[in-house]
Amino acid sequence: MTSTRDNVLRTLLTRQRCTINELADAVGINPISVRHHVTKLEAEGLVTSEEERHGVGRPRRLYFLTEKGMEKFPTRYLRLTVRLLEQLKETLPEAMVDKLFAQVADDLVADYTSELELEGIPIEERLDIVRDLLKVEGFTMEWDRQEDGYHIREVNCPYFHVGQNHPEVCAVDQNLISNVLNVPVEKIKCILNGDALCTYIVPTTPASEKEV
Repeated sequence: MTSTRDNVLRTLLTRQRCTINELADAVGINPISVRHHVTKLEAEGLVTSEEERHGVGRPRRLYFLTEKGMEKFPTRYLRLTVRLLEQLKETLPEAMVDKLFAQVADDLVADYTSELELEGIPIEERLDIVRDLLKVEGFTMEWDRQEDGYHIREVNCPYFHVGQNHPEVCAVDQNLISNVLNVPVEKIKCILNGDALCTYIVPTTPASEKEV
């Protein structure tokens, strides 16, 4: 049976940065108990934290894994992936590498939507489809409509640790989103740049709102 301690560590592995309340919701226990576990993990050097300002009011404290905490999980596949990408970038021209990542996204869309009939589906239904597809890839996504368009927020990134050295992997989810929505999306925030989450904007233009 997985312990609460392990659940806290795995939550931080997948979501990268969480508040105590977010950890409590994810693990399914009260915040006081979570804080007790987190304090012990901090003492062991597995977890650390920092304050983040988010508008007016008091800053919130975000917790995340240290390098020692990351080592609690199997990392051989990460090292292999990084080495393969390094070799790929040394061997192929930059334009070809970018094209390869775009093709990976196209193949993902083809795999995930082969049994879906997307023609004629309005943009908001497509956004729900995108959310479900990204969930399969390990993302937690939410969206809403604002004055300048639809905002898509990815609150975690399963490619984070590879993307730190190879940000080209960001092309995968961005192209997947664009392909399913059938409109280009603009990325305005990125976890790799130190933002709390990745954010895309889908313009509410006639092209993005018509049934395609």
